[in-house]
Formats: sequence, C-alpha cells, structure tokens
Amino acid sequence: MFSIRLAFLASIGLLVILPGQVLSQVEDNQELVPKYSPDIPPNPVLFPREIERDFRITSLQSAYSGDLWVGSWQGLTRINPHTGKINARVSLPNYKIAALAEDKMGRIWVGTNEGVARVNPHTNEVTAYNFSLATSRVLSLLVDHRGYLWVGTDRGLSMISPDEGLLMTTLKDLPGVSANTLTLDNNGHLWVGTLEGLVQVSTASAFVIGRIPNIPGSLVQSVTLSPQGQLWVGTPNSLLVVDPITKEILRSVTPFRGENVTSVDFSEDENAWVGTTAGLRKIKWDSGQILERVAYLPSDHILAIAPNVGNKLWVGTTAGLAWVSLTTGRVRPHLAFVKEDRADF
Repeated sequence: MFSIRLAFLASIGLLVILPGQVLSQVEDNQELVPKYSPDIPPNPVLFPREIERDFRITSLQSAYSGDLWVGSWQGLTRINPHTGKINARVSLPNYKIAALAEDKMGRIWVGTNEGVARVNPHTNEVTAYNFSLATSRVLSLLVDHRGYLWVGTDRGLSMISPDEGLLMTTLKDLPGVSANTLTLDNNGHLWVGTLEGLVQVSTASAFVIGRIPNIPGSLVQSVTLSPQGQLWVGTPNSLLVVDPITKEILRSVTPFRGENVTSVDFSEDENAWVGTTAGLRKIKWDSGQILERVAYLPSDHILAIAPNVGNKLWVGTTAGLAWVSLTTGRVRPHLAFVKEDRADF
C-alpha cells in the first residue's frame, strides 16, 4: 500500500525527493516525513530561510498636530510621542523610506528608493506619487520658507510645488552629484551636503551661488543650522562648524575628530545632540564639552534624532527606535520598532 501511495504522489508531481533525502513512514497517520543525511543539507532554493526584517529608522518628523512620523525600512508610521501609541500605519508604493518632510498644509512628504509620495495626514492616504525626478532614489527632503519642497536624490536636486504636486525645476548638474542632506540658512538659501562638500543654492532661482569644496573627507552626510546661525556639518571623520556667510570653516569639534557623524540636531537649551556610528552624545554648542552620553539604545549607529517631541528625545538607529525622557534621562525602546531579542535591554 505504501509503495502504491508513493507512485501516485510522484505521478501527480507532489513528491520531490532531494539528494540525500530519505522517506520515513509514520505509523500512526501514514504521512511522509522528510529526513536528511547529516552530510547533505536541503536545497536552499526549495527551503528558503525566512528573510530577516530590517529595523533601521531613517527619518523622524515632528508634525504640527503634535504627532511624530517615523520613517523606516518597514514603512511609514504615525505615533503619539507622549504615549508611544501607534495612530496609523500608511501603505506606500515602496516601504524603504529615506527622508520625511511636512509642508505648510501639514501634508507629509515621503522620500523612498522609488520616488517621492505625498500623504494626507487626515486620511492617511497617498494623494500624489512619483515625479520626473533626476532619479527615483530620494535621499533628502526639505520645505523652504516659501513652501516649496526640495527633493535631493543621488543624481541631483528638484523643486516641487506641494499644492499642485507639480515639478517646478531640476538641478541635474549639482556639484558633488548627490544631495545627501539639506538645510536652510537664515537668509533662506539652501545648503546641500554632497559627495564633494557643501553647495549653496538660491531657492528663488535654483542656481548654485556658492560652494565649500574643502571639507575634510569631502563627503557631507549631515548639515544642520544651529540657533546661532552656523552650519553644523557631519562627515565620516569629523563634525565641523561653518559660517554660511563667509563660507569659512570655523572649527572642528574636538570630541568628534575621527568619528563618523551621521546626524545633528539642537535641543531647546541650544546645545547639540550629535549622532555617530559609535553612539549619541549631547555637547555644549560653544565649547564642544560633552554634557551627556546616551547608553542602552537599540544600536550605537544613529540615523535620526528628534529632540523636544512629547518631552522626549527620539532616536532612530539601525536596530530600531528609542526615546529618552528629558526629565529623568530614562532610555526605553519602542517595542513596535525593535527586534524581540533587543526589547529587554
């Protein structure tokens, strides 16, 4: 009877015998159980391993509504920063998010590996998607003082009218090619961190009006305007302070010499939070003195910082999301954004 059953299964294509596999008969229910000889593993194509989820948090955007938008390689999520409760998960054409921005109407713009999308925060629906960008890989987003959206890609810079959802202009021949990071100075000019230093762009004309190519290490991966009106520039080996008017490098912040600086933001006391691939620290803006080191994050590789949101400092890392209480200093992971084996650190 057993041999007849084997012949039947093979004849209809439901029985596959792999090299090194033998079939054993389970007496109680007569089912076939595959077993493998110890020296020949199963075919990985027929028996694929489960793909591990990527928990990196790439972008954090505080909204006018008080919510916090979280961009990750698992998609877009809106949370209540006071309670941590997830208010919405938004379905996007591409879930690998690189950048977020909020326009003057409160709409959320999302940059992904396959373009840019506009999300209505009231309905959580995508209301516009994809434009004729220089390339589809979006790295940075910023809304200027007039309300226009600037989109940085790995092959240039574009400007979009958020209301009409229309592409207004494209700067393809950007010095340094890749628009890794964006910020505005106090005169409303756009500063672009590229593969070859900093580029200053007029938001009125979209023309390049200045450059700082002599950045140590060349690559700029983070640029932020300080409350004092200076540019704080993160590179793979330094944290620099630059005067946007004279275009001079004022100083290299001593504690970060030789460190890979990935993100910088400022707290309400005007001091700086600096994220690196080796952890997160708070420093005095004028002297660079380290005021605080944050331990027990999901990972020491910091990707995004959002201070002063829900009386917390929110931190995106390569292994998940965490928050730091600004009153007690307590560090806790957000359990919806970390691996199970990292939830109890």
